[in-house]
Amino acid sequence: MAAHLPLRDSLRMALRTLRSNGLRSVLTMLGITIGNASVITLVGVRQGTRNLAAEQLSTLGSNVLFVFPGSHNTRHQGVDVPRTLVLADAEAIAEQVPSVRAVAPQIALREPLQVRSNSRAAAVMGVTPAFLQVRRLEVAQGRFFTQGEAQAAHNVVVIGPDLRDQLFMQRQVLGERLRIRDQSFVVIGVMAPKGAVFGQNLDDNAYIPLQTMVGKLSGRDDSTGISLTVLNVEAHDKQRVNAAMFQITNLLRQRHHIRRDDDFEVRSQQEVMTIVGTITGGLSLMLTALGAISLLVGGIGIMNIMLVAVSERTSEIGLLKALGAYNSDVLLQFLLEAMVLSGLGGLVGAAAGVGAVQLIAAMTPLQAVVHAPTLLLSVGISGSIGLLFGVLPAQRAARLDPIAALQAQS
Repeated sequence: MAAHLPLRDSLRMALRTLRSNGLRSVLTMLGITIGNASVITLVGVRQGTRNLAAEQLSTLGSNVLFVFPGSHNTRHQGVDVPRTLVLADAEAIAEQVPSVRAVAPQIALREPLQVRSNSRAAAVMGVTPAFLQVRRLEVAQGRFFTQGEAQAAHNVVVIGPDLRDQLFMQRQVLGERLRIRDQSFVVIGVMAPKGAVFGQNLDDNAYIPLQTMVGKLSGRDDSTGISLTVLNVEAHDKQRVNAAMFQITNLLRQRHHIRRDDDFEVRSQQEVMTIVGTITGGLSLMLTALGAISLLVGGIGIMNIMLVAVSERTSEIGLLKALGAYNSDVLLQFLLEAMVLSGLGGLVGAAAGVGAVQLIAAMTPLQAVVHAPTLLLSVGISGSIGLLFGVLPAQRAARLDPIAALQAQS
């Protein structure tokens, strides 16, 4: 009684067959390779984006809140910042909200800065001394302006390290003059490097007292008062962030006489992180679907090539069956060939995906990374695609009548 063909021999025959048709095998694997590489790269980029967002948010502090003027929709309808948040609101929050430790109002403008013949546009921030504490910033050279200088609206400025390097030739800039519009400011400090947070380079900012900004640059509105760009708020601790949000919201609704939609928005660090996760998750889902389509196309390509192989190897199948091979042996033979094609394509794609992720991590701020379970799952799915799309050709080969097969080739 004939015995089943050993699995090792079947695998050896599969490798020999694929090697004899090397170019066709490589082209067949290409779809699986591209799909696998795409999926792994996209997973790595998504994880890198989340890591970068988490790192940037951690530099702000876990108990920091941001109050923006206008609703989300009104802020994106035009270029002008809604004038619905004023300095009096900041003072009321500092005095009346018990869960708040510090409040740092902020006015932001983009202005041309000039030092002798050097000139460039940069973000100018009108802030109070509390801004350092709330936003976890440090001064590397010199000092920040004092409460007395802020109240007296002195023309003093603290600049970021990138701004220093671009406007001043020398490293020591303390006491130098810097011109904003028609006003001359004395540089009293240089901030420590902080990097970019959500696309805004903090090292390229200039900080001046809020009262100086209002009195000499932005001005005040007689009807609304001193309008703010954003209000930075520090809660006493992480556990009281939600309480602070609730109390600030209620206070501003009372002050603004709001009965329906709010004309402001309070955001916490965790909410910002959730928004980032939603955006990256949606993009990742869409791009992963594209990668899955590539894998599907690769699977169809494997099925097509295997069907062609069945037609080309009819005599070989007939000879195997005439020598005593079972239908299951022929079925296993073709399934192994399909799985080897998809498995090798998956391995090559995984290697290419890991290489792409490492390249992205080296050349961009994204801390892109792929974990081992993701790689194993990806390669396993690739092999499963070969099994799934190889069933039909394998069944067709197994069902061939040996005598008819041999006669067809004679």
